[in-house]
Amino acid sequence: MRLYTGTGDDGTTGLFGGGRVPKDHPRVIAYGEADGLNAALGLALVACDTPALRDLLTTLQHQLFTLGADLATPQDAAHQDRMTRISDADVAWMESQIDRVDSGNEPLGGFILPGGCELAARLHVARAAARRCERAMVTLAATAPGSVSGAAMRWINRCSDLLFAMARAANAGAGVPDTPWPGS
Repeated sequence: MRLYTGTGDDGTTGLFGGGRVPKDHPRVIAYGEADGLNAALGLALVACDTPALRDLLTTLQHQLFTLGADLATPQDAAHQDRMTRISDADVAWMESQIDRVDSGNEPLGGFILPGGCELAARLHVARAAARRCERAMVTLAATAPGSVSGAAMRWINRCSDLLFAMARAANAGAGVPDTPWPGS
């Protein structure tokens, strides 16, 4: 199988379940941002030597494929029985991971600057990518009501929180203190 098909040369792309849309359609932008977040997680993974954080990053990457497929598939598309979508259980899992990771962090006294050790800096970049994805999902939801589930919106919001907690944990593990923003 070739990597290129030529079918998108006209500026459109196919959606799972059928149909074609322009490559700048809010749906394509949203799942493209999910893909960008997944790539940022891969970049963080290569700097991570903590097994628990590695496992968590890998699980997030798998869930991001689910989110991307969810966003790429209109709610009324064919083959709904073959679809896996982000669920309330995924959100609950995410919240449990935030609580677990953040329980080892010092209490937060204000805003902190992104950075610190290499892994923390990469996790902060991924956190920013999660926020871009969230904004694209908000745009998609406003453009096509019903196109983004409440569970998917909650999941991506929690994802950036988890990445923030993980960045702080990475700094703590490396013995690098968070740098507070003096304005907070």
